[in-house]
Amino acid sequence: MSEQLVIHPVAGFYLGATQAKIKKNGKTDLVVIELAPESVTAATFTLNAFCAAPVTVAKQHLQRVTPKALLINSGNANAGTGEQGLHDALESCQWVADELGCSREQVLPFSTGVIGENLPMEKMHLGIAQACANLAITGWEDACAGIMTTDTVPKMISRQIDIGGHSVTLTGISKGSGMIHPNMATMLGFVATDAKITQACLQKCLSDAVRVSFNRITVDGDTSTNDACTLTATQQADMPIIDSVESPEYHQFAEAVKEAMTELAQMIVRDGEGATKFVSVQVEGGKDEKECLQVAHAVALSPLVKTALFASDPNWGRILAAVGRAGLEALDINAIEIYLGDVCIVEKGGRAQSYTEEAGQAVMNETDITILIRLHRGEAAETVWTTDFSYDYVKINAEYRS
Repeated sequence: MSEQLVIHPVAGFYLGATQAKIKKNGKTDLVVIELAPESVTAATFTLNAFCAAPVTVAKQHLQRVTPKALLINSGNANAGTGEQGLHDALESCQWVADELGCSREQVLPFSTGVIGENLPMEKMHLGIAQACANLAITGWEDACAGIMTTDTVPKMISRQIDIGGHSVTLTGISKGSGMIHPNMATMLGFVATDAKITQACLQKCLSDAVRVSFNRITVDGDTSTNDACTLTATQQADMPIIDSVESPEYHQFAEAVKEAMTELAQMIVRDGEGATKFVSVQVEGGKDEKECLQVAHAVALSPLVKTALFASDPNWGRILAAVGRAGLEALDINAIEIYLGDVCIVEKGGRAQSYTEEAGQAVMNETDITILIRLHRGEAAETVWTTDFSYDYVKINAEYRS
């Protein structure tokens, strides 16, 4: 997050945070968000079969009623906790409901942190009361701090956009640094807007944005049990309601949301645990999106490629091997071109004639690196963003629970 970021509060979106002592380090770890009565919320959730109790509860609540509040805690994932975890998530929602005067089903719970431990309910109860007492539309920075775990920097976007001649605010936060290979969204993300838009349009907007932003990042290939992303529209802006996905206003809004979520997603990669490189893996000329992503993920998830990136070693053979094992049918290796930045490293089935170790080394010495793979099989193109693997990645995760 840029130090110069101007945070634009979203009318009708109130955030309160506190130190509930859930985290061992005593930092901010519990957030309550209250939504204006007219608000609508869209959400996406992890597809991990061992999804956390709050994911199960939030999905159930969202299907039944329109949310009036969000509850987020960090330091404990409430995942792998069985029936007790579900009971604790529901009881936490009830405590928020009691504070804000709504029903339990109108509260969506979210958790992030260590898996397999029960929520400290006494701390949750006291923390919820404290967070509700702190509710304000200016509470974004404290809320951003409250959802962080191994993150080293806060991740926030905020902008005012023009939709059909009307000013609309879009502000959001996310967290994530490790266990990043989303299959819906990111670790946690909460974005709000004062736009007037129907729930159906909002859900399509979020789902489409997630597909090309949070679902295009990978740090370590691990899909979390707790991934969730919400987009709330408080309906407070002075504008006609967006009620058709065919309208110019919808397309303007959807493009702004996609750009904002792509920025948040890339912040997660840049803050990847132990990361020293930001790597874009671009695949062009695929038959379809699926095979482009197949190749991109084969490269982005390769431990050998990622460790070579950390060492700034132009070991192009590792990239070639990853492309070859991606599993594409009838792959013509002689048609493939692979580039490090603007340096061609592979063509006609082997090392490019023009390639020199010095040119490859110059690219690998950079902090931001692009790996471009041209398949020459079709018109599809996709990009995945990833990191290198450093000594610190192992250290951070080896010591995570200590």
